[in-house]
Amino acid sequence: MRNWIVGVVLALGMPMPSFGQGNEIKGVISSQIEAFRSDDFSTAFTFASPAIQLMFRTPDNFGRMVSQGFPMVWRPSDVEYLGLHQEPGALVQRVQVTDAEGVSHVLDYMMVETADGWKINGVELVKNDDLSV
Repeated sequence: MRNWIVGVVLALGMPMPSFGQGNEIKGVISSQIEAFRSDDFSTAFTFASPAIQLMFRTPDNFGRMVSQGFPMVWRPSDVEYLGLHQEPGALVQRVQVTDAEGVSHVLDYMMVETADGWKINGVELVKNDDLSV
C-alpha cells in the first residue's frame, strides 16, 4: 500500500503557519484519532479532505484502510504533536504515535484548508532517515 494518501488539492503561496492554525490542525487530527478509537468511521471520515473522501467513497472503506494500513493511528496508546511545517500545497503536522505494543511511529499529516475548515489530505509514515524535518 502506498505510504502517501495524496489528494489533488493544491494551494499556491500559502503563508507560514500560525499558532492558531496549529491548534486547529491538532484539533482535527485529535478528533479523528478519537473517532478511530471508538470505531466511529463515519465521524473519522468527516475529517478527511474531499479528495480523500472521493478516493475511498465510504466511511467503511476508509476505516478498513486505516485499521489495516495504519493500525498505530487506529489504536494509539499515546499521541505527541511535533513540528508544523509548510510544503507546497499543504501544511504538514508531524505526529509521534505510540502503538499498543509500545513502539513509536512518526507520521506526517498533510493538511489542507477547505471551506469547512482544516482537513486531512494524507498521512505518511516517516522513515528514520527523514526525521530531521
